Amino acid sequence: MGIAAFLLLSPYNLNAQSNKKVKSSMSGNPVFEGWYADPEGIIYGDTYWIYPTWSDLYEKQTFFDCFSSKDLVNWTKHESVLDTAAVKWAKIAMWAPSVISKNNKYYLFFGANDVHPGEIGGIGVAISDRPEGPYKDLIGKPLINENVNGAQPIDQFVFKDDDNTYYMYYGGWGHCNMVKLNDDFTALVPFDDGEMYKEVTPQNYVEGPFMFKKNGKYYFMWSEGGWGGPDYSVAYAIADSPFGPFKRIGKILEEDATVATSAGHHSIMHVPNSEDYYIVYHRRPLGDKARDHRVTCIDKMTFDKDGFINPVKITFEGVKARKIK
Repeated sequence: MGIAAFLLLSPYNLNAQSNKKVKSSMSGNPVFEGWYADPEGIIYGDTYWIYPTWSDLYEKQTFFDCFSSKDLVNWTKHESVLDTAAVKWAKIAMWAPSVISKNNKYYLFFGANDVHPGEIGGIGVAISDRPEGPYKDLIGKPLINENVNGAQPIDQFVFKDDDNTYYMYYGGWGHCNMVKLNDDFTALVPFDDGEMYKEVTPQNYVEGPFMFKKNGKYYFMWSEGGWGGPDYSVAYAIADSPFGPFKRIGKILEEDATVATSAGHHSIMHVPNSEDYYIVYHRRPLGDKARDHRVTCIDKMTFDKDGFINPVKITFEGVKARKIK
């Protein structure tokens, strides 16, 4: 057995698979047990949180679990923080949570029903008093139901800009829109020019948009390739405005044939007042061809001296323990 396989299988590196404290100072990848994809990582206070999709047949995707950690190594599972019982219009295919807090409330945006034109479904929003839920449907209907500019209403990401404006980027089927949210996230509001939807699709975009801001620049990221194939990956652009234009720079996350395949649909966690950035993503175990066998992993993300993102090395070891002070 090679060292990589030992690290992957060692009982000292199983962390949240048993929800017990471990002797390892590394997170290990995957970071917790189970088939989970599309992970949204966020930091609330001194705690890391991950909200993923349950990776299964569409008709079995009727709930969301989430996971919390104080140190990136030991993870606690919080079961069924939102499910179809709490969202009367959602039946199947609950996908890709995006989470944010505001005014001591916690919001979970989600896709449901794999909606096509003429059907009920799309992007919804739920609310809770706690990050671990339980969440309840906020408006009793989808926030976005229709396909606009060719974008299926899925894979939403909510971004708070420095002026306290909340934008949402979303879209499948190779198109990405941005919209502006009202103060309580119950509706969309028009942009200054009167438009409700702006298409911001960059080159090679497929799905899974994500935005963060660093040193005054807007880093826009997305997934490319097919979600079930070896070309699934993450690319990015840098712009001076949240509206772009988003000119593709290149890939920063992709498979490593010695570690895992199909690495994509990511999010970023940045420890406040530090240069520590973590990319949270899903990938497929080597040799596993099952459609829904995807696992959640974390690796470090770094930048070069000019602010460009260095290619991420995907690992079995994961990241070092890191508490938030």
